[in-house]
Amino acid sequence: MSTRPLVIGLTGSIGMGKSTTAAMFQAMGVPVWDADAAVHRLYQKGGAAVQPLGDLRPEAIKDGAISREALKVWIAADPSALPRIEAAVHPLVANDRQDFLNQTKAPIVLVDIPLLFETGGTGYVDVIVVVTAPEQTQRARVLARPGMTLAEFDAIVKKQTPDAEKRARADYVIQTTSLDEAETQVARVLDDIKRKHQDA
Repeated sequence: MSTRPLVIGLTGSIGMGKSTTAAMFQAMGVPVWDADAAVHRLYQKGGAAVQPLGDLRPEAIKDGAISREALKVWIAADPSALPRIEAAVHPLVANDRQDFLNQTKAPIVLVDIPLLFETGGTGYVDVIVVVTAPEQTQRARVLARPGMTLAEFDAIVKKQTPDAEKRARADYVIQTTSLDEAETQVARVLDDIKRKHQDA
């Protein structure tokens, strides 16, 4: 019996209902590591990303924390900014994830990673679950977010692996059009994973 937990990788394009689905897995007893929350921890005062990003861009530090707004302005103005930010932050995120895996006693855990395919993260997960919804549902959800514009939405979608490709590469696909239906699918997926991997 391996001491390493079975790792479910949850991903999906913006507005597909990933956070809600992750919360459903968590409610069913699966510990969740959230990549966005990890970045938030790294950026806050005392976080591990403050010094390296501050060295790259002193203007990005506000009150001892990293300002996402300042990073956004820098990325818009300088094409070399994003790769440099990612080079500094990705190893710290990987360390945070590894700490989570090392500390958990659970047999199954979930890592919630928006850019699982885009960052080559499929190598350290055992099962891939993709959340999806019709394009018009996705668009309506994202445009309902405060300050989101159609141009910004289109720019984000262009950077992400297409939904159809994600679904094709998934072990399981969860439709999030209805909460009740999504919850039923999460329970079914979890049962199936437990059944298939109980001897793992």
